[in-house]
Amino acid sequence: MTEEKENSNKKKGIILWVIILLLMGTNGFTVWLLNKEQNRVVEQKVVTETIIVERDNVKSDLLVLQNDYNGIVAKDAAMQKDIDEKKARIEELIIEAEKHKGDAYMLSRLRKEAETLRSIMQGYVRTIDSLNTLNQNLVAEKKTVLKQLDLEKEKQNTLVKEKEELKTTIAKGSILTCFNVSAKGVLFKKGGKKEQETTKARKTEKIKVTFSLGENKIAKSGEKTVYIRIMTPDGKELAKSYDETYKFIFNKSSGYYAGKETLNYANVEITGVTYCEGQGEFVPGNYVIDITCDGVVIGNGSIKLN
Repeated sequence: MTEEKENSNKKKGIILWVIILLLMGTNGFTVWLLNKEQNRVVEQKVVTETIIVERDNVKSDLLVLQNDYNGIVAKDAAMQKDIDEKKARIEELIIEAEKHKGDAYMLSRLRKEAETLRSIMQGYVRTIDSLNTLNQNLVAEKKTVLKQLDLEKEKQNTLVKEKEELKTTIAKGSILTCFNVSAKGVLFKKGGKKEQETTKARKTEKIKVTFSLGENKIAKSGEKTVYIRIMTPDGKELAKSYDETYKFIFNKSSGYYAGKETLNYANVEITGVTYCEGQGEFVPGNYVIDITCDGVVIGNGSIKLN
């Protein structure tokens, strides 16, 4: 009886130890599982936080890139169109970065595309800088050319001015001088061949004007037509007829001549005589005489008829 009881106690003790060992093993396994789960949760948290940080970094980089692109302005229409397309793509990437905030693979793709867009942007900047430098050089060259053209134009204007001044000087120098101007009233007898001087207006048939042209070596030689313009005491121009036949130009004006004489001028002193007449009888008073050649008044005189 006693032996059986002892055997029973031994069995119970063994079973108890087995149960204790099983409990210890189960508890250990449970602790291991708990530790493993905690580690997995920690790792998952770290991964999640890393992805969130990456998303924020990608999004931040995209926003910076967007701002950089906004600062690029190209004068070339085609380049500006391409830049606008890249800016629109950056907008899409920002939206995708928010949309796939937990997707590490997608964020990696977005970062690579952002880097590509940044490289393209840097190319735009270099191209635009080169074009700006080229434009600045062209502007500088244009200014230099324009300055040279202005200098040449100024030289040309100076030459033209000097030429005009020389031309004016020559023109003035080529104007003939007129002197020894005298005027007398005359009437004709014996068939109009013999003339007689008179101071009486009622007897005067014509006014005889005598003059001399001076020596001028730079004047153009050849035939010179000398026009005699006479103003009557009543302020009229003396002329045989008031049509185009007796009209002439002097001092940039036009008038009527009372007589004219064509002389063969050879650059030496020469004397001319012209008989002037009008319509009807001469009236008493003072007659003012202008002698014109080559469109310029070169001499003056007068005569008084009683």
